[in-house]
Amino acid sequence: MFAYTIRRVISGILLMVVMSMVTFVLFYASSDHPERYACGPKCTPAQLETTREALGFNEPLAEQWAKFAKGFVVGRDFPDDEKLREANPEQVVHCAPGCLGLSYTYNKTVNELLKDKLPVSISLAIAAYILWITGGVVFGVTAALFKGRFIDRAIVGLALVAFAFPTFFIGLLLLKFVAIRWQIVKLPVYTPLTESPWLWATGMILPAITLALVYMAGYIRMTRAFVLETMTEDYIRTARAKGLTKRRVIGKHTLRATLTPLVTLSGLDLAGLLGGTIITEQVFNFNGVGKMSVAAIQRHDLALVVGIVLLIATIVITANIIVDLLYAVIDPRVRLG
Repeated sequence: MFAYTIRRVISGILLMVVMSMVTFVLFYASSDHPERYACGPKCTPAQLETTREALGFNEPLAEQWAKFAKGFVVGRDFPDDEKLREANPEQVVHCAPGCLGLSYTYNKTVNELLKDKLPVSISLAIAAYILWITGGVVFGVTAALFKGRFIDRAIVGLALVAFAFPTFFIGLLLLKFVAIRWQIVKLPVYTPLTESPWLWATGMILPAITLALVYMAGYIRMTRAFVLETMTEDYIRTARAKGLTKRRVIGKHTLRATLTPLVTLSGLDLAGLLGGTIITEQVFNFNGVGKMSVAAIQRHDLALVVGIVLLIATIVITANIIVDLLYAVIDPRVRLG
């Protein structure tokens, strides 16, 4: 297990490096004169050139990435040009190790901006993830156990309806009726978990349901199919023939086989979950990474866009490493591959 873990961690680190190179090249190589967006529409040619040097856009793309990678490891100072730093020492911005760049829109490091906004998006993603996995497995198993009956048809039918609606429609529907018209819950407002766990939980109810429903619907159908397929296996019939209770057969044997593919899929779907926070944060006016990424794209803030993309990519890669390790725990044959 230890050797398998080391292999997965090393491959994950290499994948992150390649991802940073590809993301950096795609955004910076495809952007035409990015210094124009940083300087503004009324900048003179001299000011544009100064901005270009300050942000390092005058250097070859390979050197820009090398500085970015070095800054991530040991830290970095902005402006990028050493002469400009010496001429204006009071305007120097230091970025600690782990540096993802300087946002010229906010004149702050990307790390500072992400530190402020990330708790909102992480809270929303975790709350939605818990709802989606729990609801998908519980309702999927229930539908499988009552195959062909009213409960089964009702669960599958509702799952299809939820799957058919887009996220923004579900969010607006919940916001208008549940929060505003019927006032079942208060209008969602983000409260840090450290300040009040109760207010955090109540503020996350509607946004988390909005983000989780579409994924939950798919997992209900998958769980139902996996459970029905597993229950026809020979070892399940053998367990029943030995006199094991139905609860023990389902809990120990059926669910373990069912969770193996679901764990893998949940790791892959995490990217979609993080991407879905953009729409959900816009609907419920949550000031998180998703909302900030929309503003960064509109303002052509390359450093901030690249930083957000790399952050999400890192989270997804890390989640998939964890999923692979869980997969190896659930199915020991994976370690031998």
